[in-house]
Amino acid sequence: MNETPFTVSDRAAERIAELAAAESLGTEPASLRVAVLAGGCSGFQYRFALESGRQPEDLVIDRRGARILVDPTSLELLAGAVLDYTDELMGSHFTVRNPNATASCGCGSSFSID
Repeated sequence: MNETPFTVSDRAAERIAELAAAESLGTEPASLRVAVLAGGCSGFQYRFALESGRQPEDLVIDRRGARILVDPTSLELLAGAVLDYTDELMGSHFTVRNPNATASCGCGSSFSID
């Protein structure tokens, strides 16, 4: 089994598979794209989007019936990170545990690095 610099928890993979099954995005099954964009209150922000298709340079992670796509630029900022899914009383959402983040905002959707 090849180790990837970005991993996906079982909970996140199961939720992605559920969401992808509910989406109809053409003939190819939906995938969750995880991207890091400039912006947010801390410098970078995570973006999650269901997509069909992939780019040739994407890292593709297949886990528990889910497919996750990460572009090479985002992958550099996600090295060693874990995508998880939290289902709590305050709401459910995807979270990224990123060892590269030196600071993050209160909502956890943006971060900064040194």
